[in-house]
Amino acid sequence: VQLQASGGGLVQPGGSLRLSCAASGSIFGITTAMGWYRQAPGKQRELVAAITSGINTNYADSVEGRFTISRGNAKNTVYLQMNSLKPEDTAVYYCNAAGRVTWYSGTFDYTNSPYWGQGTQVTVSS
Repeated sequence: VQLQASGGGLVQPGGSLRLSCAASGSIFGITTAMGWYRQAPGKQRELVAAITSGINTNYADSVEGRFTISRGNAKNTVYLQMNSLKPEDTAVYYCNAAGRVTWYSGTFDYTNSPYWGQGTQVTVSS
């Protein structure tokens, strides 16, 4: 399994970026859930957003309403549209594929798999 993440860069506060993650390999398909994580210097890697094999999505509280995770038409690409970016969004962003989805109370938790992309740097600064 290979995951290729792209789209990071330097943006001013309030700006937007769209990250892409293209996946290939035998385990990837329409039944595969995916997630975007980020890791800032000195901090643990955290889940930012996840999408199930259908259209269900879940977001960290810190990005709810500003970030949108979606799938491409070919289903082997996942996007993270990031709007109203803040300096605290600065981090290396990683995509993850085929994680475990656990449903509860109408929502779900996404637990990462061993399949990671290489990371793309997002820097929000004036």
